[in-house]
Amino acid sequence: MSGEVTIALDAMGGDQAPKMVVKGAAIALKRHPGLRFLMVGDEPRLRTLMKRRKKLLAATDFLHTDEVVPGTMRPSVALRQGRKSSMGLALRAVRENRASAAVSAGNTGALMAMARMMLGMLPGIDRPAIAATMPTLRGESVVLDLGANTECDVRNLIQFAVMGELFARIVLGYQTPSVGLLNVGEEEVKGLETVREAAARLKAAESIRFHGFVEGDDIAKGTVDVVVTDGFTGNIALKTAEGTAKLYSHYLRSAFGRSLLARIGYLFARSSLKAIQKQTDPRHHNGAMFLGLGGIAVKSHGGTDALGFANAIGVAYDLVAHGFNERIIGEFKRIAADRIDGTSDQQKAATA
Repeated sequence: MSGEVTIALDAMGGDQAPKMVVKGAAIALKRHPGLRFLMVGDEPRLRTLMKRRKKLLAATDFLHTDEVVPGTMRPSVALRQGRKSSMGLALRAVRENRASAAVSAGNTGALMAMARMMLGMLPGIDRPAIAATMPTLRGESVVLDLGANTECDVRNLIQFAVMGELFARIVLGYQTPSVGLLNVGEEEVKGLETVREAAARLKAAESIRFHGFVEGDDIAKGTVDVVVTDGFTGNIALKTAEGTAKLYSHYLRSAFGRSLLARIGYLFARSSLKAIQKQTDPRHHNGAMFLGLGGIAVKSHGGTDALGFANAIGVAYDLVAHGFNERIIGEFKRIAADRIDGTSDQQKAATA
């Protein structure tokens, strides 16, 4: 993409902020020289951290605030008290077109609540969904929703499928991504009525390559490119995968430390183990997109480091550079015409 893209950064959000944010921005700038940043936070502190980063400083504007949304703040409280925080002002910059996207490693619930209030929803979409990529045996898959909506109806699931399919095309570069609905079995008669009805409508959609139902182990297998579920189930699946990865790493470290022979074996296997570690490193899959909002907002993991935050910035950059939201609007006008999501005549006229 030619030209500059400005991304607003919540410089005070995250366990290692603001140092992590500054380092991550420097990495992202090397990857995407056309980037500009609006750093929102403690300006004197940020300028001190950037004193020796001349290129980053030249590509950065500052918006000072002393207020921060704590990780323990409830979303309802953040809506009332967090508007002048680093998170709130970063989102406001997107709403006021001073930035094309916002990235934060802060409080997830607060970010979602404020983003929905400040940015609104895209036409034809009822609820936002949290989407992220996960490593699989075949590469990467998009999984959504990961916690924004604990309960979903048929329309929500179909909308998530359309947004997830487009996300896979833009961010992962898949030409015709396959889509699956997470369920308790592959048979068409299994699962909740909501999931079965959504599957029937997706199956009838000519523009979506719908695989059918997938089970929990299909996520890691990479059976489909896009896994769609409600936020309650998706969040549990995500946390289970993260916990399993940590358990596996713990067992592996313990096994190679049990004896002198095991430690010698580690020396021979070290290069292969490092390759595995790189493939499964959560930093390379950092950056969850709030799909369906009227502006680009990306959530970085709160405990990430500079490399992980740089990857979250990269997700935001890709979405802006490829006109993600504009393409979503076009997709939903088309499915409204097909009425696979159950859109009424009144809703169809509203999105025309």
